[in-house]
Amino acid sequence: MEHMLYEHMHQSFDELFEVSGNNPTSYSPLVLAYIGDGIYELMIRTYIVKLGNAPVNAMHKKAKSFVNAGAQKELFYKIEPVLTEEEMNIFKRGRNAKSNTKAKNASMSDYKTATGLEALFGYLYLQKDIDRIMTLIAKGVIGDE
Repeated sequence: MEHMLYEHMHQSFDELFEVSGNNPTSYSPLVLAYIGDGIYELMIRTYIVKLGNAPVNAMHKKAKSFVNAGAQKELFYKIEPVLTEEEMNIFKRGRNAKSNTKAKNASMSDYKTATGLEALFGYLYLQKDIDRIMTLIAKGVIGDE
């Protein structure tokens, strides 16, 4: 049901803004990371809200514990064993992309790994594979409970 809602939302967005269906592999890895960063943060915020009502400051603090380069590096290592060859290639493109920026309070290694992860989520989002994004994030955040 949620996947159908997502498909409808994505189709409506494309029609409303007259967006053509570009192939996600045609985008640079940093563009994939740009959209992936937003998707990842939205998923994490949704997860936190669904944990229950709480003061917004507490929710923001909890979200920051997931949405930072160090935490994203840890999430990557948790999901790495289940990534397909194609997904690993997208991750590596993002990780190896030359960027003119560096995250605050993060090592370059953590930042590059986080960029690769965000590129993967951006790619999957543009592929309209929201189920795969949710599966990977759940495995990384919740584990194999």
